[in-house]
Amino acid sequence: MSTRKSSTDTDNTSSSIAQRLSDPDSINLCHRFRELKFIGRVFIVTGGARGLGLTLAEGLVEEGGQVYCLDRLEEPDKAFYEKRDQLAQKFGDSLHYRKVDVQHASDLNDVVAEIAGKHSRLDGLVAAAGVQRVTKALDYPPEKITEMMNINFGGVYLSAQACARQMIKYKTPGAMVLVGSMSGKVANRGLYCSVYNASKAAVEQLGRSLAMEWGQAIDGKPIRVNVLCPGNINTPMVQKNFEDEPHLKELWESSNMLGRISDPEEFQEAVVCMLSPKSSFMTGSCMLVDGGFTAW
Repeated sequence: MSTRKSSTDTDNTSSSIAQRLSDPDSINLCHRFRELKFIGRVFIVTGGARGLGLTLAEGLVEEGGQVYCLDRLEEPDKAFYEKRDQLAQKFGDSLHYRKVDVQHASDLNDVVAEIAGKHSRLDGLVAAAGVQRVTKALDYPPEKITEMMNINFGGVYLSAQACARQMIKYKTPGAMVLVGSMSGKVANRGLYCSVYNASKAAVEQLGRSLAMEWGQAIDGKPIRVNVLCPGNINTPMVQKNFEDEPHLKELWESSNMLGRISDPEEFQEAVVCMLSPKSSFMTGSCMLVDGGFTAW
């Protein structure tokens, strides 16, 4: 890891967290910080205004990170502000929001450069921005194919590219987690979303390719790149699927070994693991967390 000092803002936040952790009631939390060493580290989470992205961002703050949520919404979901205020009580001002569309490379590069420049470092990315459209293949409009691939694949690619540039600039080895899906491996039973499935398969291959390119990108040290492949998650996007196709909930619950739909919080530790130095030899991998859906 580079010995470059972080900005004054990061130093002050780290000091504030350290003071909180001196309290005897925080022994367990202090132990986790010491093990994972996220204090003073800076992360970007795309698609972080709500849903899975916001929940993953919360998990990184709880491990000591400064986390910037990027999304195209003018204002993040109400849940963002609630989580930000809750986290601030323990971890200080550690959860931030920046409006940007991951399809727009110039804007994205500017925002990522601003964040990295503020702290003189960037340690990691969680690329969680994505959309879903349920349409039968014969009815899929060509322009919607392009739109989905631009967001689900192109947006992930551009996000990784923008973050890698800053990590290399500031000589900060780190890690990225690209959010794929089990739907990139199998056809999601009962759901007509061929373009979504293909976009997630592309993300998985992108992870392997970037891991190869960036394995020694920073003076011989890595930017590790791995892919999280979740199963069905109880998010607003999935709830919309259930509203449109009521039979899907029972079908999906019965299709995995645990007999239920997952909650976003159940993926926090997987992402923390992949971003942590404790996973220093893990790159180019896909972590499948699907309740056994694909193991039948």
